[in-house]
Amino acid sequence: MSFLETFKQGITTQSAEETQAIAKELAAVLPEECTLALHGDLGTGKTTFIQGLALAWEISKPITSPTFNLYCIYEGTRRLIHMDAYRLEKPEEAEALLLEDFLIPPYCLAIEWPTKLGNTLDANAWHIEFGIQEAGIHTLQLKKI
Repeated sequence: MSFLETFKQGITTQSAEETQAIAKELAAVLPEECTLALHGDLGTGKTTFIQGLALAWEISKPITSPTFNLYCIYEGTRRLIHMDAYRLEKPEEAEALLLEDFLIPPYCLAIEWPTKLGNTLDANAWHIEFGIQEAGIHTLQLKKI
């Protein structure tokens, strides 16, 4: 079974390193230009997953949640734009951020709390669901490509 087929069925991890390893594997198969919609509650591993993408793309700057900045841009072998839409009140506020000015290939736009963007989310976004089964066991599932 291919990695993407396994990911669609769901993967469990028991450490930050395992979650990052899944992200590194996904990084190798993502298209040159892509949007990742990361769904899940607080503490389910979304930022940890993005840290794995950064490792895959040789980004040396520390990756933290951009809750108060709304987004951060990281450069490596690929541009990574990490957005946390949690603080957006209305989907229209996303347009004022001018993110499209930073979508220079090769890029990956990874969005936490994508439902806050309403209909402005890229229709071709890859959707990943994050959850916790019990203490220390996280789930990741690719829902839509």
